[in-house]
Amino acid sequence: MTAPSGALALVATPIGNLGDLSPRAIAALRDADEIWCEDTRRTKTLLTHAGIVGARVRSVHEHNEAGAADELIALVRDGRTIAYVSDAGTPGISDPGARLVAACAAADLVVTIVPGPSAVIAAIAISGLPANRFTFEGFLERKGPRRREALERIARSDVTSVVYESPARLGATIAELALVCGADRPAAVVRELTKVHETVVRGTLAALVGVDVRGECVIVVGPALPAATASDAELDTALRSEFAAGSSARDAAAATAAMLGVPRRRAYERALALRNRT
Repeated sequence: MTAPSGALALVATPIGNLGDLSPRAIAALRDADEIWCEDTRRTKTLLTHAGIVGARVRSVHEHNEAGAADELIALVRDGRTIAYVSDAGTPGISDPGARLVAACAAADLVVTIVPGPSAVIAAIAISGLPANRFTFEGFLERKGPRRREALERIARSDVTSVVYESPARLGATIAELALVCGADRPAAVVRELTKVHETVVRGTLAALVGVDVRGECVIVVGPALPAATASDAELDTALRSEFAAGSSARDAAAATAAMLGVPRRRAYERALALRNRT
């Protein structure tokens, strides 16, 4: 006897424009035995748009997702296909769904995905900032050490960083980013992706602090700017000033390296060369 072939199917849904719902996504939702979703009202609107009627829809969100996992496993083992959708975008990406996937994976059950819209991918693609490598921070903690750690991580990053933020906290978050990352760090604020009022505002973090943005927001922060390297002439000027004040070559090199942000070895070798010429 063949064992029942059930599955959990993650289905990506539009992040704004309902026209982005793919034919494959419609088929997956239509054929599922049940549709689990973050918000039944939003999902029923989506199903109506797709012409799907009579679907069994159940609310499974961040507060009851863990508790629903055991029931999901039982249904999939019984041969049922459960489609899961979040309110918008790809389930599990700053949305519920990840716990359901982990539970099915641990139980060695089939998990499939119907890929599609994703705000993080759309935002970085349209930002104009380097997109070959990036980090996704999701929603930052509102306060505390974990928020500071995330901000410092973005400040140090040599790749583009993507952050989700609510309109109410957008200004404060950009101001913090400007303080930690530097006012001249390139960035972009993307709002209402795929919707009628889709907007991209590009500039430095300092220029974006006062941007008036309503609707769903994504902040894209460019990589850390490379540190400027002092020229030999600048090194010589600083070293001569230290020598004039009576410093030894070693002390002059240490002071100059700290002041200009260059390796101490380079400053010391330059100091010895200057001393040998005098």
